[in-house]
Amino acid sequence: MSDKLNDNTNTTKENTDNMAHNEELDEALASMLNTDDSHAGNSELLNESNDDELAKLQGELDEMKDKHIRLIAEFDNFRRRTAKERVDEGKLAGKEIITALLVVLDDMGRAEKQIDNTTDIAAIKEGLALVFNKLRHIMQQKGLKVMESTNMEFNADVHEAITEIPAPNEDMKGKVIDTVEPGYYLNDKLIRYAKVVVGN
Repeated sequence: MSDKLNDNTNTTKENTDNMAHNEELDEALASMLNTDDSHAGNSELLNESNDDELAKLQGELDEMKDKHIRLIAEFDNFRRRTAKERVDEGKLAGKEIITALLVVLDDMGRAEKQIDNTTDIAAIKEGLALVFNKLRHIMQQKGLKVMESTNMEFNADVHEAITEIPAPNEDMKGKVIDTVEPGYYLNDKLIRYAKVVVGN
């Protein structure tokens, strides 16, 4: 019986030793894994995670800054380009009408030579009439329209009265008796008032 008791004591002691050994192994393993937040190793993992997140956010911020700088540069280029185009358009604004009028200028040069070389007044008048008609036609094509004023009611919005004279009859009172300088519309917009004589 004492042998049996000794065997039980030995077994219990072995079990106790095994348990102690297992606890030591568990502690060592836990220390290696650092599952407890109070251990330094876990803190390092958190720091690495924060550093990664910070680096990612910094990358996104740098990308947005780059896009913003590019956008400002593109807008600045666009602004400069449109300003230059506006200046160029201003310089060439009359180019189309001047080009169209060159043919009239050519005709006037030819008419001038004819005037010097001929005494036929009828031919000179006919030539000048052709030049003037061509000029009027080109101006109409470009949107110029002469204002009809004579015998119309005086209208201060489009007429400029330079003088008043007694009306030849009752119907002409307050109407335009004569047009000294015609008014003009360009594409239906008034560009010059008509200078007129008004009946009173």
